[in-house]
Amino acid sequence: MVYGLWQSAGGLQAQDYRQTVLANNLANADTTGFKADRVSFIERLNAARTKGGPSAGELGSMTGGLLEAPLFTDFSQGALIPSESKFDLAIQGEGFFKVQTKDGVRVTRDGQTLLNKDGMLVHVATGGAMLDVSNRPIFLNPTQLDKLKVDTNGVIRQGESTAGQLAVVAFDDPQKLQKEGKNLFNSDGARATRARGDVRQNYTEGSGVEPVTELVDLMAASRAYQLNATMISLQDESLGRVVNQLGRIG
Repeated sequence: MVYGLWQSAGGLQAQDYRQTVLANNLANADTTGFKADRVSFIERLNAARTKGGPSAGELGSMTGGLLEAPLFTDFSQGALIPSESKFDLAIQGEGFFKVQTKDGVRVTRDGQTLLNKDGMLVHVATGGAMLDVSNRPIFLNPTQLDKLKVDTNGVIRQGESTAGQLAVVAFDDPQKLQKEGKNLFNSDGARATRARGDVRQNYTEGSGVEPVTELVDLMAASRAYQLNATMISLQDESLGRVVNQLGRIG
């Protein structure tokens, strides 16, 4: 394996991956409660060390360039945006709402809800039931929606009646949560803890994506990708000259 090609190919792969993640972040710049993914890189072994082949002399101890590390999610608090809807909820601080889906219980930072035809409080993005502290759906009285109040503990009241309390849960290691689309996370494998965040009615949580920063990073990744592609082309041209010219008998 030509050392330069190995490095440039690694750089090409790493920057392609980086662009994909950044593009997805940008596409969700307006998604309620979205949490951006972040890319990090580790050292890539050179071809001789990776393939377990013989030492490459002085090149044997050199790096093989970049290799993408596992994604991590930035769970930083998004801005709270005022809403005119009583069904819009946000969490100030740590915590996730619980949603019942066809695949099981999932968690989310997206607190946009509505009342379905059966009077059940559901998650707008998925239609799944918002769960209470006993993992049961919450039902409201459609005739008393004007009296709907949700306090900071997630307790839902309609006038003097209590309809339920929203489940709000945190995790000891949020990085164990797995994204599943529609702003949901699979919490299997993550240990739940008591959430210290406050529920805020008439608010939504904005996306955690800063569009300008993501766009600048995307342009940098695109430029790095192009440079690696150029290096591969130059090295391929040099190899062609070696084969076609230096191999000739004068």
